[in-house]
Amino acid sequence: MASNGNGSLANGASTRGKPIKCKAAVAWGPGEPLAMEEVEVAPPGRLEVRVKLLFTSICHTDLSFLKGERKFPRILGHEAAGVVESVGDGVENLAAGDHVVPIFNGECGACAYCESGKTNLCGTYRVNPFKSTMASDGGTRFSVVDGSGERRPVYHFLNTSTFAEYTVLDAACAVKVHPKAPLDKMCLLSCGISTGVGAAWNTANISTGSTVAVFGLGAVGLAVAEGARLRGAARIIGVDINSEKFTKGKEMGVTDFIDSKACDKRVHEVIREMTDGGVDYSFECTGINDVLREAFLSTHDGWGLTVVLGIHATPKMMPLHPMELFDGRRITGCVFGDFKGKSQLPDIVDKCMNGKLNLNFDGFITHKMPFSDINKALQLLEEGKSLRCVLHL
Repeated sequence: MASNGNGSLANGASTRGKPIKCKAAVAWGPGEPLAMEEVEVAPPGRLEVRVKLLFTSICHTDLSFLKGERKFPRILGHEAAGVVESVGDGVENLAAGDHVVPIFNGECGACAYCESGKTNLCGTYRVNPFKSTMASDGGTRFSVVDGSGERRPVYHFLNTSTFAEYTVLDAACAVKVHPKAPLDKMCLLSCGISTGVGAAWNTANISTGSTVAVFGLGAVGLAVAEGARLRGAARIIGVDINSEKFTKGKEMGVTDFIDSKACDKRVHEVIREMTDGGVDYSFECTGINDVLREAFLSTHDGWGLTVVLGIHATPKMMPLHPMELFDGRRITGCVFGDFKGKSQLPDIVDKCMNGKLNLNFDGFITHKMPFSDINKALQLLEEGKSLRCVLHL
């Protein structure tokens, strides 16, 4: 892995303990374009860190949230990398100048959940899409001053809020990484690559020679394929309505492609015929109920496992009858690839740096743009023309 895309922090000492004014892409309301505003970022509170972000990227979750009826104004974004500018009281494992990757699913390291080997959730800092303030005091660290001089709070998003030049994170949501790791690539570990690769490695624990079906070949689906390839899967079947994605899929290890729009029978029937009864593992990466059912039925009876990665809208329920589970097929969800972020991601980065692990970061980055072009980047993702657009701040 080449060492490039890094940055440094020159003025950390002069800004510590003081508010910082910087640019941020603020979401003022559902469906509105993000507005580039000057925001004030408060110093970090207890067990918090303030980070100068150098790179951020766009995920479908940002798009989905922007279209919904939520609390605004808000700073979205949850894939990024940067440098710690200052730390709040009580922070022991991070210091100014450390290179970090924000994570939306935090790890305090001390609660019953973090001490358990059975989950990567944290009692306090786990992912919560409805959370809009900091854990320590229920307040925000962002504000804007309108034309009348009135100060208005700007809310947080997914524990991270990375569409800004500076952000404040709970220390539990900041992962220290190798200082020479290229931060323009490391930002993808905040969500997409970790979620997909981890689903293959941790949740499914794919073994050499396995058969796999991936439903939805966006960034997360392709990360699943990448993880399956690295685990030595014998056959990786990619399912999508866009046949143009096969070229990129092949690069990530997909061996067979099914255009679900062109099938003359149900997709699970096609997969069962291709694999003598069904795949060992299927991964649903679309958030569409009908696709989830096809993914479930595409696995082999007796031992098939379906991993749910797509974000499904409420109030739709799982499209399965309980008795269908008596065939031996299993189904499970997955958050952040079942990685314990602060405990496990640094080792992944170190292995990439020393050549022991060859994750294809470059394959996911289809565009690079300045932060000011963020609305253009959102449009490219919505139109299906990009996987990950990395914005440099």
